[in-house]
Amino acid sequence: MLVALMLWFYWWRASKLDIHQVERMRERSTVFDMDGKVWSRLQGENRVPVALANVSPNFIASLLAQEDTRFFHHMGVDPRGLARAVVQTIKRNPQGGSTLTQQLARNSLDELGQRKSIDRKLLEVFVALRVERNFTKEEILTHYMNRIYFGSGVYGIEMASKVYFGKSAQDLSLGEAAMIAGIICKPTKASPFRNMPLAEEQRDRVLTRLALPDCEEIRKQYLISPAAIELARKQPLKIVAAKRVTTQENYAMDMVMRELDVLLDDDQQAQGGLKIYTTIDPELQDEAQKSLDRALTKIEQKPNYSHRKKAEYSEDDRKMELPTDYLQGAVVAVDNRTGAIRALVGGRDYRDSKFNRAIDSHRTVGSTFKPFVYAAAFSKGMSPETPISDGPLEPGEIAHGGGWHPGNSDDKFGGMLPAEEGLIHSRNTMSVRVGNRAGFENVAQFAAKAGLPEIPLSAQSYIGNFGATPKDVTMAYTVLANGGVRRQAYVIERIDSADGEIIFRAAHATVPVFERSVCSMTTNIMSEILARGTAASAKSLGWTKPAAGKTGTTDGYHDAWFVGYTSTLTCGVWVGLDKPVTIIPKGYGAALALPVWVDVMKRASTDKYPADPLNGKGVARMPAPISPKPDSGTNDDGGLRKPDKENGGLLRSFKKFFGGK
Repeated sequence: MLVALMLWFYWWRASKLDIHQVERMRERSTVFDMDGKVWSRLQGENRVPVALANVSPNFIASLLAQEDTRFFHHMGVDPRGLARAVVQTIKRNPQGGSTLTQQLARNSLDELGQRKSIDRKLLEVFVALRVERNFTKEEILTHYMNRIYFGSGVYGIEMASKVYFGKSAQDLSLGEAAMIAGIICKPTKASPFRNMPLAEEQRDRVLTRLALPDCEEIRKQYLISPAAIELARKQPLKIVAAKRVTTQENYAMDMVMRELDVLLDDDQQAQGGLKIYTTIDPELQDEAQKSLDRALTKIEQKPNYSHRKKAEYSEDDRKMELPTDYLQGAVVAVDNRTGAIRALVGGRDYRDSKFNRAIDSHRTVGSTFKPFVYAAAFSKGMSPETPISDGPLEPGEIAHGGGWHPGNSDDKFGGMLPAEEGLIHSRNTMSVRVGNRAGFENVAQFAAKAGLPEIPLSAQSYIGNFGATPKDVTMAYTVLANGGVRRQAYVIERIDSADGEIIFRAAHATVPVFERSVCSMTTNIMSEILARGTAASAKSLGWTKPAAGKTGTTDGYHDAWFVGYTSTLTCGVWVGLDKPVTIIPKGYGAALALPVWVDVMKRASTDKYPADPLNGKGVARMPAPISPKPDSGTNDDGGLRKPDKENGGLLRSFKKFFGGK
């Protein structure tokens, strides 16, 4: 009676457990780049599930010989195996008595745990019986092979085969299969990466067991001859240590992870198995990171650079996790046609600082804002040829200006000049007058429609005396590049569940915000900036394709910018120190930021990002004469969204897009 009661108790406990956990396996989510190639893995366990039909019979035979020779003959528990294990233990040659089914149950259900006890063993037995009633032998074998740990951070036969031998599980030779099967009982110690002699010893042990009379049925079923076993024992194992894709640790992945936190709940992320398709172009991302560090290292070598250098940053500094005190920067590249972020760099070294300057750092934008001031004026009827004074500003002349009267960076003033010359050569006095002519409310509306933050009610805003992130400034320029169409920035194109169901797709929200003719005029003028204006040095740096852009330099030379675009790609570059101080005397955007922009844009594949003529955006004009002519290339200064889920996500995306709640 007592025995019956005990059996009922364990049957009842086993019936309360969710045995379907045996088929729900955590695996790493896979992150793909813009071309659908694996870029990174994250979350979950490092496994790739595979069907039983896609596993070599050599491995199935080796596994059964090693772990459960009577697998196809028992109902989850093998009394004969248990008895053999007891006998071998008495002979001081301990063997496990658990069947594959019991091992699967133990490795699948947290309630069973790994602690050895009679209570756990009895519960495991009844759970195994339930597993056998609910799954076929083939299903149990499949779940086991995909779940089990094979050492070196590898789960499942497919990943083990690829990591150790660089091939799929269906192509394993008998010797290779035996070695992998031998790892199971000693996954940490017997990994060939850690102890090759022990891995070979385990292979021989499995082959020896496979040759025993007890395994005759297995040999027949999987067509393995004694000669094949002997040959496998003699053949050397060629471990290839296939390259494993690990989690990228960089600023672009930081943005991907932030988006995932918005789009998915914790359980979805933890379960893993997701396929995350991003917009990242790995070649462009790599070039953006390298070119930024390369250019800033050159700046640090200049005799007038007086700050700490990145090379002086130490491991002790890294442990402090403080803002860096060496020169930093950010790069953002966006596909004009979609709003897809192709590259995002938020600093020189992610190991030194996790602070993502591309999306978190609000820095004074300086003259990079001037194109929107001129565009606002064009919308009110001003033309590029409209005469604007380059003379000194008089007190009280400018609304919201008070007694403020900025000069030009060359300390020179001109007479009446065509309005476009004020933008081409970044004349502060002209730009403030153009802003005053457009009206502050109109300029503020243009900034908001472009996606920039609310600007202060001050004439100083006309020359960019307010803060914004490099990402926001870059996205604002895509509006000009697209002829007035604003697109939502995004870094995740689609997310598929482990079952292949699409659980998120980018909304691709777009809306026209500026008149096309206004953007055409502005783009035409900005193309002249690279031809003969403040960014004319782009030619000597090797840039020859059609493009438009604007330099930016803030008061005290604390921030250096260049943001520019071709017909398909917009790239923004910011350079500065985390604590705003003078970078170097006369540290203009053309000297510090433009070289990075040129390197990144030159690397952009012409197949992916063709640079078509920009005069399709408007009517090209001959450059107007200017007198006196400011120093070209050294005359720039200034003043001082998220995707949502597919179901109902489009409406929420539009609300976020326009700053609504």
